[in-house]
Amino acid sequence: MIKILPPLLAVLLFLPGCVYSQGNRHQPLDLELIEALEPGKSTAQDVVIALGAPTEVVQLGRRSAYRYDASVSKQVGLVLLVVALHGRDTQEDRAWFFFDEDGLMTHRAATLAAGDAEFSLPVVGE
Repeated sequence: MIKILPPLLAVLLFLPGCVYSQGNRHQPLDLELIEALEPGKSTAQDVVIALGAPTEVVQLGRRSAYRYDASVSKQVGLVLLVVALHGRDTQEDRAWFFFDEDGLMTHRAATLAAGDAEFSLPVVGE
């Protein structure tokens, strides 16, 4: 048994391997919920009821802004003898809602890209 162990470990050391992982931060934002919140009609309370607690609340004098965000990060790694490749793609959703001093929404903006994260390895020559 002891004589077999060193060659077995040497073979295992040179076997190829790969790994996939995915990490999510916060819930993805829903475009339909965001579009249902209308500037000039929706209030800060309507936004919180629809989307939950904001990631950040920013005071702008007597006005305020709520930021919502979420991200998806996908990683892949490949090990082949002496070559190791690693790729990571992180995409984010972000939405801002701006309110006047009475809590009425004046503006909104959103970028939704978290669903676009991909597993990919770096390729030489691209």
